[in-house]
Amino acid sequence: MSVKYTNSKGMVYYLHRGKTKTGKERCYFSMKNEGSLCTSIPGGYEIYEHPNAQVFLRKIPKKIILDEEIAIVEDGVRKYSILKAYKIDVRKNVIQIYTPDQDVDALENILSRISPFPAITKKTINDVVNYSPDMQFVLIDKEKRIFVAQRYCYLGRIDDWINIGGPDSLDALTGQYVKHLGKESFFDIH
Repeated sequence: MSVKYTNSKGMVYYLHRGKTKTGKERCYFSMKNEGSLCTSIPGGYEIYEHPNAQVFLRKIPKKIILDEEIAIVEDGVRKYSILKAYKIDVRKNVIQIYTPDQDVDALENILSRISPFPAITKKTINDVVNYSPDMQFVLIDKEKRIFVAQRYCYLGRIDDWINIGGPDSLDALTGQYVKHLGKESFFDIH
């Protein structure tokens, strides 16, 4: 039986085995269900789904961010922000908050007029919405669990992460900054 994975948008991917140009073995995901399919995930690797539903096989990363810290950010976004849709991603020492590129309220409004079924509206929105990282918390002191808050700056001359707060505890930074996600005030914090 081959390794297959269904992403958050309902698309099915199959794990394939191939070779690089230098002859090294590599594994990758494809939507094709024929070819050199893998029957298991190689040891030391895991399936990773990017917030925009792209599927990869990656080495299992060393755990730097704690589950409780991810929960703090999740809770903070639910409590303090106006976002209906968002995704949290963790990479090394960074917790990133991805926000929708589209206006989810406007999509809901349009789709609810077309379909009387809320489940279909929700699935359709999930299928069409893309996400971009707008805010992140970077762990700078592993012993004391101290973070800095950053937001993405969309000014043409910058287009990069800028510090907006900290160093401080993740609780304090989350409470102070996630309330700006999805609002015009987001662009005023720096």
